[in-house]
Amino acid sequence: MREEAPVKSFARVILSLRRRILRVLILLCLTSLGFLMVAPRILLYLQKRLGQNLAFYGVAEPWLAVIKVAAISAIIFVFPYILWLLWKALSGAFGLSRKLGLLFILVGMFLFYGGLAFCFFVTLPYGMKFLLSFQRDEIVPTISVGHFVNFVGLFLLAFGLIFELPLFMILAARIGLLDPYKAGKYRRHAILVIAILAAVLTPTPDVFNMALMAGPLYLLFELGLLGGKLVVKKNA
Repeated sequence: MREEAPVKSFARVILSLRRRILRVLILLCLTSLGFLMVAPRILLYLQKRLGQNLAFYGVAEPWLAVIKVAAISAIIFVFPYILWLLWKALSGAFGLSRKLGLLFILVGMFLFYGGLAFCFFVTLPYGMKFLLSFQRDEIVPTISVGHFVNFVGLFLLAFGLIFELPLFMILAARIGLLDPYKAGKYRRHAILVIAILAAVLTPTPDVFNMALMAGPLYLLFELGLLGGKLVVKKNA
């Protein structure tokens, strides 16, 4: 019965999220429409910040790029609400307290926006500088606005999400789904999984950008183990 309880609890979490996903989609659509007004300015700021001269190869490409910027901005803006809905589902399934829920949302926001900031100020500038360092006098890069938005948007969202790793590891230890002491014995396996995740999540296949994601991800894994051990000791 003990082994079936977590499965049933996660089934309740999935069902609860499925009921609320329509709210998230509607909110994202409305927020994206609102960001359409400022999306061209955001795109211009990103272009200047990263020092890129952009081009386009289709009539609709600039407009589609603006829509993508608005959608990515909407996801970043409503992320606290997504965390709240996730917590509602988890608390209903595992019977967690409201105090813990407030901490979950605040820490989740801090990690997500911290990941965005780390990506924006550290990873993206160095990553693009490295990728464009291969240009020569006879090879001048011409970056399309569509590829630029895809690259920046995927990088930002990927870093924001992977920075949530320690939070979910600690939560898993809190509800008894993760034993941080046993997990610490499988660091080699964790490094392999982290390398695969970095290869999948990074928009480019080069080793440099993979390392920029894999390095912080491993540190977050260690932080999650440490936090999980503290939670287990407190529960004991």
